[in-house]
Amino acid sequence: MSEDSFDLVVIGSGPGGYVAAIRAAQNGLNVACVEKGSTLGGTCLNVGCMPSKALLHASEVYDSAKNHMAELGVDATGVKLNLKQMMAQKDKTVSDLTGGIAYLFKKNKVTHFEGFGSLKDKNTVEIKPTKGKAKTIKADNIIIATGSEVSTLPGIKIDEKIVVSSTGALSLPKVPKHLLVIGGGVIGLELGSVWKRLGAKVTVVEYLDRLIPGMDLEVAKNFARILKKQGFDIKTSSKVVDVKTTKTGAKVKVEPAKGGKAETIAADVVLMAVGRKPYTEGLGLEKLGVEMDKIGRIKVSGDFSSSVSNIYAIGDVIEGPMLAHKAEDEGVACADNIAGLAGHVNHDVIPGVIYTMPEVSAVGKTEEDLKEAGIAYNSGKFPFTANSRAKANHQTDGFVKVLTDKETDKVLGVHIIGSDAGNMIAEAALALEFGASAEDIALTCHAHPTQTEAVKEAAMAAFGKPIHM
Repeated sequence: MSEDSFDLVVIGSGPGGYVAAIRAAQNGLNVACVEKGSTLGGTCLNVGCMPSKALLHASEVYDSAKNHMAELGVDATGVKLNLKQMMAQKDKTVSDLTGGIAYLFKKNKVTHFEGFGSLKDKNTVEIKPTKGKAKTIKADNIIIATGSEVSTLPGIKIDEKIVVSSTGALSLPKVPKHLLVIGGGVIGLELGSVWKRLGAKVTVVEYLDRLIPGMDLEVAKNFARILKKQGFDIKTSSKVVDVKTTKTGAKVKVEPAKGGKAETIAADVVLMAVGRKPYTEGLGLEKLGVEMDKIGRIKVSGDFSSSVSNIYAIGDVIEGPMLAHKAEDEGVACADNIAGLAGHVNHDVIPGVIYTMPEVSAVGKTEEDLKEAGIAYNSGKFPFTANSRAKANHQTDGFVKVLTDKETDKVLGVHIIGSDAGNMIAEAALALEFGASAEDIALTCHAHPTQTEAVKEAAMAAFGKPIHM
């Protein structure tokens, strides 16, 4: 086996890994990145964030052309779905983006090794390619950025034909007549939206008594109402206990979460969307004494170092939301820390977005968080039905909610349902990062007419002085 030496080896090239590798190289380190896949970018770019957004956008355009343009005076009769072309443009998006990372690696002199990386000791990474002999490389420091993989339910096998993961749901050969989604979280609702727009009946089965657990309850309830209005069949407080597949579909046995009479639902395709789990098995971490928690996440300190001082971890393999932008920020901070700089991530200000239509976004505390902590707060809410741009665009579903400290007016959380919520949450994240008050937002001039004016109005409502409501 040949050996090469590096200041830093990053295992995994997802949003956390490739960003960490590039920043470390920018900091003057000799860097290598090991990726088991044939292309760079990890789950996010290959079978996650980016292909799903390509399909979400394309399906939204199709749905708009077929069902909503007439009310705007645009005659779009005869609209047809070309699923093959829709998938082709999705695949091209992925190819362009993963190729872009390869370019950035070359530009920043990051060495790329293809193969499964694992630790032989705290300074040695073994790389096993799909074909050919394994080799080892030496590293002064190692970052584990291996991301996460699909979680499943006991006894239900994913075959990526009838029972599919998010990966299979991104490449279905035809629109299913009935798609049953197991799990009412972000992934299930986004992919359910894609196939609903393209003509499928969509049933969502969620074990809890609400959708999108962890988000503000008022937002979740309003979001569920909007999805039902769009035609989703949502079964909360329900569990899937059995899935029997045939050559043409599945029989899904569903019963109340607390027990009771079961029903059997026939579906063409079943999407397993019950979450993800950290990808840490087979990396050789246990034999080195790297401390893990009970669900397989690596325990890290503030600089992202593990219990083995030169081994670091970021992204989905450590505590916190499994979000690409969280991993990216951790990658930058971790690479800076290794280079002796002051890397930091404020984990209290990590926005979350669901890219349905309307979108749902949030940053900071929910009302439930504040109540549990015993924090006195004000809530200011402004509906998009009262926003001039939203009315002009015929996109009035949803609202903005701003939560503030009752005594100081400091913004503690912002929650949005709206057609451009994913972009609007950036203003809220910046406000939280700088410790802004609702009055600070209210005194900041917002362009008219824009949907962002709803953020300003919600901030004014938090201290009782909205103008347009």
